[in-house]
Amino acid sequence: MTATTTEAASARRADPLTRTLLLIALVVAVAGSLGSPLITSVATTLHTSLAAAQWTLTASLLVGAVATPVLGRLGTGARRRPVVLATLGVIVLGSVLTVLPFSLPVLIVGRAAQGCGLALLPLMMAAAREHLDAARSAATIAMISVASTVGVGIGYPLAGYLTDLGGIRAAYGAGLVGTTIAFLAAARAFPDSGQPSAPAPDIGASVLLAAGLLVLLFALGEAGLWQHHLPLAVGLALLAFVLLAGWVLRERTLPTPVVDLRLLRHRAVATANAAMLIAGAGMYLLLSCITRFVQTPHVTGYGFGLSTFTAGLFLVPFSILGFIAGRISPRLRKKLSAPSLLSGATAVVLAAFAVFAVDRGNLAGPLTSMALLGFGVGAFSAAMPAVILAVTPAQETASAMGVNQVVRSIGFSMGSTFSALLLAAATPAGAVFPRNSGYGTAAWIGAAVAAVALVLAKSSD
Repeated sequence: MTATTTEAASARRADPLTRTLLLIALVVAVAGSLGSPLITSVATTLHTSLAAAQWTLTASLLVGAVATPVLGRLGTGARRRPVVLATLGVIVLGSVLTVLPFSLPVLIVGRAAQGCGLALLPLMMAAAREHLDAARSAATIAMISVASTVGVGIGYPLAGYLTDLGGIRAAYGAGLVGTTIAFLAAARAFPDSGQPSAPAPDIGASVLLAAGLLVLLFALGEAGLWQHHLPLAVGLALLAFVLLAGWVLRERTLPTPVVDLRLLRHRAVATANAAMLIAGAGMYLLLSCITRFVQTPHVTGYGFGLSTFTAGLFLVPFSILGFIAGRISPRLRKKLSAPSLLSGATAVVLAAFAVFAVDRGNLAGPLTSMALLGFGVGAFSAAMPAVILAVTPAQETASAMGVNQVVRSIGFSMGSTFSALLLAAATPAGAVFPRNSGYGTAAWIGAAVAAVALVLAKSSD
C-alpha cells in the first residue's frame, strides 16, 4: 500500500471521529445555553419569581464547573469512552426531565444534569489528540473550543424562536433531540482509548474541589448577594478560599492528583489560564451589556426595545464570526505562534469594547461590537488549547483542559455579576433601567480588563 493510499484511509477514519467530536461539543454548548434566554418564560409559565427561575441557568453552570475536573481525571485513558457515554446518558435523561409535565424543582434537576455537558469538552480534546494526526488534532481541538463558545449564539435565538412557536417545552425539546443525536453518534463513533487508565480520582480531594468550586461560583454568580448581602458574599468567598486551599494541600500528598498542579507552574500554562480568566470575565460583561442594552425600551431615551428573540439574533454574527475565526486560526498558526494569535484575538475583543463604548446611538454600533467580540473570542478559543497543550503531556490533556474550562466558567460568572453590579450602580433610585452612561462606563472598564488580558497573553510567548 502506498503512502498516499495509507494517508487517504487514515483521513477517512478520522472524518467520522472529527464530526462526532464537533457535534457533541456544539450540542452540549447549545443545550447548556438554553437556560439564559428562557428565564423570563420559565417564571411566567410556572408562575414563579425571576430569582427562582434563574436557577435553571445557575444549576447547569455550577454542575458543569464542578464535574469538569473530576470527569477529566476519571475519563483518562481506557475509561474515556465509558465516561463519555455515561455522561451523555445523564444529559439525555436531564433533557427528558426538562420536557415532561414538570414543576420548577424537576426542571432545575434536568438543567443540572444537562450542565454535565460542559465537562465533556476536555475529554473530546483528549480523544482528538490521541486518535488524530498532529495537523487534524490541532484543528479539531481548536474547533471544539470554538464550538463551546459560539454554541451560545445558536442557543439564544433558537430558544427564543421555539418559545414563541410552542412555549418553553418546545425549546427544551430541541435540547432533547440534539442530546439524543449526540449520544447515538458517540455510541457509534467515539473510540476506545489505547492509553492505560489512571487511578480513580481521590474522593477527599474531589469533594474539597467540588465544594470549593460550588461555593465560589455561587458567590460570584449571584449579583444580588453583593448588592444586598455583602457580608454573606464575602463570607462565602472566604469559605471557598479555605476549601480550595484544603484541596491544594490534599492534592500535594497524592501520587495521582485530580488536577496535576505541577502543570500550572509552567509559565505558558499559568499565564494562558490567567488570560482566560480575565478575557472570560470581559467577554461575558460585554455580552450581558449588549443584550440588555438593545432590549431597553425607547422611552428611556436610549436602547431599541427589541424582543427577546430579536435580541437573540444579535448573537448570530457573534457565532458566525467566531466560527470563521476558528476555521482560519490553523492557517494563521502557520505564520504566527499560538501566543501571538492569542494576543491578536484579545486585541480584537478590546476593540469590541471600544466600539460599544463610543457608538451606541444606532443598531450598527452594538452589532459591530458583537461581531468583533465573536471574531475575537473565536480566535482566542482556538488559540488557547495550543498554548496549553504545547507544554502538556498527552495523557494529561483532559486534566489540563479541564482546568482551563473551569477557569473559563469562573470568568464568565465574574463577568456576568460584574455587569449586573455596574449597571445597578448606574440605576437611579426607584428607576428600572440604568442611565445610558452606565453602559459606557461598563464598556471602558471592560476594555481595561481586556488590556490586562492582552498583557498576560503577550507574556505567554
